[in-house]
Amino acid sequence: MSAHITALHPSTGPAAGGNTVAISGCGLAATSDVTFGAASAPSFTVTSDTTITAVAPPGSGSVRVSVVTAGRPSNSLTYSYAGSAESPVLKAIAPQAGDPAGGSDIIAVGSGFTGATAVDFGGTAAADFTVASDTIIGITTPPGTGTVPVRVTTPGGTSNGESFTYSASLPPKLVAVTPRSGRPGRTVVIFGCKVNRARSVAFGGHPAESFTVLSDNVILAVVPSGTGTVPVTVTTPAGTSNPVRFTYVSAPVLKAIAPQAGDPAGGSDIIAVGSGFTGATAVDFGGTAAADFTVASDTIIGITTPPGTGTVPVRVTTPGGTSNGESFTYSASLPPKLVAVTPRSGRPGRTVVIFGCKVNRARSVAFGGHPAESFTVLSDNVILAVVPSGTGTVPVTVTTPAGTSNPVRFTYT
Repeated sequence: MSAHITALHPSTGPAAGGNTVAISGCGLAATSDVTFGAASAPSFTVTSDTTITAVAPPGSGSVRVSVVTAGRPSNSLTYSYAGSAESPVLKAIAPQAGDPAGGSDIIAVGSGFTGATAVDFGGTAAADFTVASDTIIGITTPPGTGTVPVRVTTPGGTSNGESFTYSASLPPKLVAVTPRSGRPGRTVVIFGCKVNRARSVAFGGHPAESFTVLSDNVILAVVPSGTGTVPVTVTTPAGTSNPVRFTYVSAPVLKAIAPQAGDPAGGSDIIAVGSGFTGATAVDFGGTAAADFTVASDTIIGITTPPGTGTVPVRVTTPGGTSNGESFTYSASLPPKLVAVTPRSGRPGRTVVIFGCKVNRARSVAFGGHPAESFTVLSDNVILAVVPSGTGTVPVTVTTPAGTSNPVRFTYT
């Protein structure tokens, strides 16, 4: 039985050699030679059946060390001379098959890839390669036939080979679907290669409503019913493709608006609550575009009303469609709306200015529920009021025949 070695210590040394390397293993007692690559160790000592010390010869790069017993070499381990790169090691490639025309993208996994100068497929240079890290290389295959070894070359040497098979019977490969989102029933374009023999197109496992193969690279497909983000795949007699992602979008849902009435002149601020508002492109009041709107979240939109009359449906439009309508009524008989009180703090008996709109028919002004000592309406937008007795921070409101305003805050000092 030939010897078997399990470790080198150290596994690196100077290019000039002369250092001692301890070799561990079994069956070493009858060792007749220790080799570092093609060179024999200048000397070695068998200390037991499991240990040898050998003097490294001069060398460069990474070499394989083995021991010879009864004329038979053992397995080998890598020894690297300092100042030189190690030979790369290729552990796996994926996928292990590709198109005879070349252009397939594969990943090589191993070690020692840094500084790679070449990748070859049975002696044919790769169409392209990118060293992602010392352990990963992305490779584009060249044209070829049959099964060939893939090897990586660096300044430290050339790796072992991993088998790659050229095969015309490969599943399709998808690149993209456009648009990447939409509603059921929409036609999308699927780009890829080897799709000309498509037997089926699936969206999250559900077959497309229909599809048309335009070429080896393009399919038109009608999106089936579904929700969320799903994988799109194409199946041919050679197999099923890699997935590309498609996201279903649904029409927004409008649940409520508040307030439900506003000034015929427009400019009222309302809030719409619902779902699916992200990406909203329009808000309309009976077909008239909102003066402005802001999507606060997928469930809330702030809207400024346009001018209008009567009761109209408010709708929100997104790429997924247009929502149901919620009724909004234009009315001149609206309660006042306050903007501010100034100063915002003071003692009882002080006169303050209240700013707002529709305050010209004010019947009362209240500070925390207590009527102002007196008030004077200067215009539809301004009231002067005398602060009544009170403490703390209180709401100030104005009441007209149309109702009571929103509150603004005043603090007693």
